Amino acid sequence: MKLIRLSLLLIVLVSCNNNKEPMGKVYHNGALRTLMKGDLNTVVQLDSLKGKDNLYALGAASNLKGEIQIFNGSPVNARVENEKIIIDSSFDESASLLVYAQIPVWTEITIPASVKTKVALEEFIQVSAMNKGLDMGRPFPFLVEGEISSLDWHVIDWPEGDTLHTHEKHRNSGLNGTIKEKEVEIIGFFSLHHKTVFTHHSTNIHIHFKTEDRSLAGHVDDLQLGNDTKLKLPKK
Repeated sequence: MKLIRLSLLLIVLVSCNNNKEPMGKVYHNGALRTLMKGDLNTVVQLDSLKGKDNLYALGAASNLKGEIQIFNGSPVNARVENEKIIIDSSFDESASLLVYAQIPVWTEITIPASVKTKVALEEFIQVSAMNKGLDMGRPFPFLVEGEISSLDWHVIDWPEGDTLHTHEKHRNSGLNGTIKEKEVEIIGFFSLHHKTVFTHHSTNIHIHFKTEDRSLAGHVDDLQLGNDTKLKLPKK
């Protein structure tokens, strides 16, 4: 009888372990194509993720009223109020789009000085991930840290009642600008298979940022990297 009970216990433990999601798996709620059709409803409350270890995320606030960025469990969410950027460090926000993963350990790679543009960065991320043995059939997060030469950004503030959605209107509604020669941390997600889900149709990456002093954060539209930047990929 004791042997039977022990066998049943082992079966339950193995089953629970097999059903446990692996650390590093990318989850997403909502889709860009849904937003472009005008459905801006809430798909997830950020407080449902509060307390998750090593959490990294990006997304769009409900009703497209701001940008969501979470770095190692610390939110740096941005919204527009009275023509100013307000940074919110709480989990009180809700999202119409959210992509996230838990990454306990990163592998750091020096980005060559020849890699400057957003397009070149995307190519470098793909090659580096392949060299590190990441499964290219699955999405993965990445970080870029260091001083940028320039970075074009926006924080969306979608007008209530506007049902005509275009990429240009998403970029220009709210506030936008360019920062130069600033230390930043960029959170991004790479995928070959999620265009119009959490990457736009013309790219395999979606990236947001925060400045080192956390005074500004939002969506990255374009950038020029500096000469001393690092790429971080999830360690296998």
